Amino acid sequence: MREGKEQHDARFLRDAVFNLFVAGRDTLTSALTWFFWLVATNPLVEAKILEEIKETFGTNEKKAAVLRVEEVKKLVYLHGAICETLRLFPPVPFECKQALEADMLPSGHGVNPSTMLLFSLYAMGRFEEIWGEDCMEFKPERWISEKGGNVYVPSYKFIAFNAGPRTCLGKDLSFLQVKIVATAILLNYHVQVVEGYVATPNLSVILLMKDGFKVKITKRET
Repeated sequence: MREGKEQHDARFLRDAVFNLFVAGRDTLTSALTWFFWLVATNPLVEAKILEEIKETFGTNEKKAAVLRVEEVKKLVYLHGAICETLRLFPPVPFECKQALEADMLPSGHGVNPSTMLLFSLYAMGRFEEIWGEDCMEFKPERWISEKGGNVYVPSYKFIAFNAGPRTCLGKDLSFLQVKIVATAILLNYHVQVVEGYVATPNLSVILLMKDGFKVKITKRET
């Protein structure tokens, strides 16, 4: 390394490369899989998403085929549905942190140096104390304000993208990618869950669907 340049050991480089490798591909796959399952099993939500998409892009096929970033960002209800998906099925279902020094948690519990803390994002998304009595419901409306915009939720509550200074740098890009894929598919195809199929989370670092998502795809009538 040149003089004055910061040096990184092999462990740092390994962790950095691993983070870049898993950050986008598998997490987006997880988010989209659970999103389509939730939408397919909640027809009223699907109808509202389609209504919003058609209001934004119109019924002209050529216009809808070109999904502009500015227009995709206007899909407030779709954004809420994606947030609900990430709340109930966070792509990274658990996190661990280690205290470098003695610290005190907001709950009043003391943490000793070098203590490893493991917390479940999957469970936190279902805590009544955090999300209210309807915490188990798939409810995109909870993310929409009375004025029709998206509600801001602090990162330490909605922790799917980590929190504070460690918030995922690709958060906005991830939302944009999921919205574009979701819009393109839902506008053109109807996703129907195969009869008798039970969606089961796979116990893994990434919350994928065990045995894959079994669906029947049909072309929507124009």
